[in-house]
Amino acid sequence: MSEQLTQRQQTINAVIEQQLAALPDSAPELKAAMRHAALLGGKRVRPYLVYTTGKMLGASDEQLAPAAAAIEYIHAYSLTHDDLPAMDNDELRRGQPTCHIAFDEATAILAGDALQTLAFETLSQAEQLSAECRLALTQQLAQASGYLGMCGGQAMDIAATDSEISFDQLRTVHRLKTGALIRAAVSMGATVGGASEQVKRALDKYASAIGLAFQIQDDILDVTSDTETLGKPQGSDSDLNKSTYPAILGLEGAIAEAERQLQEALHALSGLPYNSDNLAEFARFVVQRSR
Repeated sequence: MSEQLTQRQQTINAVIEQQLAALPDSAPELKAAMRHAALLGGKRVRPYLVYTTGKMLGASDEQLAPAAAAIEYIHAYSLTHDDLPAMDNDELRRGQPTCHIAFDEATAILAGDALQTLAFETLSQAEQLSAECRLALTQQLAQASGYLGMCGGQAMDIAATDSEISFDQLRTVHRLKTGALIRAAVSMGATVGGASEQVKRALDKYASAIGLAFQIQDDILDVTSDTETLGKPQGSDSDLNKSTYPAILGLEGAIAEAERQLQEALHALSGLPYNSDNLAEFARFVVQRSR
């Protein structure tokens, strides 16, 4: 799994490098901050899912590149803003200074804004895709990243800080905050690959399960890992008094819930008329990773 992820990291990093390098140097500080935010490292989970889903369905790397880059730009912008003092106030991301530490708060805000708009510009200019496909991808990404997705989930997460919420409420927060972009990655790959509605439904069940499993494992690692391994401050969620799966279910309960989501993901793939081994292997990786 690590080798496949590494290969796709290299693929998407090359696409991002090329696109950012092509921007004019009219605002060099902002451009440098965008590059810092987008190329800081990371597993590239969302682009990996775009590529892996689309390739399973017969799409080419060239066809999938715009969707893969666009969703990573959205993810990078969200982390840049999430790290700001007004949000989580983190100084470390992936073992390096966060964008507002490396530059300043105003530049970090603008870098996030510019990466968000670059995502949709990338989709709109994807001439290798039909206009109908570009529109569908834009709708999927906009919904997953806005009020009905990631931003809405983040607002709910902030509102729940210093409060006790139920397990079902926590699931709702994370289905939006973390899960929405993961579901979008799979659905965008499926759209480029021309999947049938039946296949899209099965893939959405898979993506929904791994989206929750991913967040549960993040919460578990915040308890069990260390800052050097995580590349960000260990225990940051508990320090901010956020609701987490270990806090609500206990550590063993959270581990069991992650395993249950894994089995749901694998079950969703079992009826697909395609070789879904890579997606299954990724689901296992989600709950077995150490960072």
